[in-house]
Amino acid sequence: MATRTTETKARFPPKLKCLFKPARYKIIHGGRGGGKSWSVARALLLAGYNDPIRVLCAREFQASISDSVHRLLSDQIDALHLNDFYTIEKATIFGRNGTEFRFAGISNNVQAIKSFEGITHCWCEEAENIRKRSWETLIPTVRRDGSEIWVTFNPQLETDETYQRFVVKPPPSAVVVRLNWSDNPWFPPVLRDEMELLKERDEDAWLNVWEGHPRQNLDGAIYAAELRAAQDSGRICKVAYDATKPVHTFWDLGWADNTSIWFAQVVGFEYRVIDHLSGSQRPLQAYLVDLQARGYVYGTDWLPHDARAKQLGTGRSIEELMRAAGRTVRIVPMLSVEDGINATRTIFANCWFDAEKCSEGLQSLRHYRYELDEKNGTFKKVPLHDFASHDADAFRSLGISLKAKEDRKPSPLAVTVPLHGGSASWMGL
Repeated sequence: MATRTTETKARFPPKLKCLFKPARYKIIHGGRGGGKSWSVARALLLAGYNDPIRVLCAREFQASISDSVHRLLSDQIDALHLNDFYTIEKATIFGRNGTEFRFAGISNNVQAIKSFEGITHCWCEEAENIRKRSWETLIPTVRRDGSEIWVTFNPQLETDETYQRFVVKPPPSAVVVRLNWSDNPWFPPVLRDEMELLKERDEDAWLNVWEGHPRQNLDGAIYAAELRAAQDSGRICKVAYDATKPVHTFWDLGWADNTSIWFAQVVGFEYRVIDHLSGSQRPLQAYLVDLQARGYVYGTDWLPHDARAKQLGTGRSIEELMRAAGRTVRIVPMLSVEDGINATRTIFANCWFDAEKCSEGLQSLRHYRYELDEKNGTFKKVPLHDFASHDADAFRSLGISLKAKEDRKPSPLAVTVPLHGGSASWMGL
């Protein structure tokens, strides 16, 4: 019988018995080689074989179906000899009993995520990159009675939202399993050789990659020292809005990619970063509505140079549209990426961040890093372009703009006071 065949073919690490017991959250984290992903794929395919289920396979970003677990599920259908039961289409997988698997990126497909109905299982793969806003969008979507959220990931930073939410402070209804290579009875020799070589070369990297320990900093992290200093000095905390000071915004523009906005106030010698906003595939007007809904008194909106480009649909630029909406707009001074990063580093010591409202942006800043040249084993001068780039680019606009403002300040006037009477003279006039 088909059921008997699938039972004899499906093997699982002993730690993953939890996959076959009901729980709202099933969290499987750890290093490479533990068999997390293929085990979850097999368990879901078997569940869908026995009963009709609706599975949403989600990740933070999915530019195309090739970024999803579609291929992994297809391979496991072959391995389990379930080809007669499952129909594999380009962007979906269907079972003969009504089971279906669908695939979506959360961050760049928010409205589609909200529209999914009747989800019984949601599998979040590579969940280390899923941010707070995405979890807050996804979790209420999976609301059917008895529905489950399965989360698989290799930790990166301890401060990441997923690690904090499900490992450091897991919900009471969560089953949390740490699964490493040593828990996989079928761990292949070729991976063992690779693992042992990394342990000899870089034990810290080995602890992260193979043992599943989070890192303190990512290799090549651009603002690692600055963020560590901000954390240690208590500058990542609750930062109140000062209604007597204008709020300035600093933008990076995108459509398919993220639009990112930081909100900051200048109070004395402090730069108080009080809020953060990001989104994708939304028109400019939607962001302007969001800005007004926050209730701040605004100063200047600092835009990147591409805000001057004319849009095909309107024949007007973002800069012109924002001025027409009554905003006060300036374009960020033109600097190279490297010079912009250096300018941002110089103002970091004066920055205070609201830990709650800026959590997503801070996660991006911690992940912003130089791209590794794997051939030479060195870091390039170009930052890696990934999910962290847009928030980091917007923050670089903040750094460049505030640094330029500092440089425009007049030098303090020096006063010479005679020791034995006489009048004081002003120097520098």
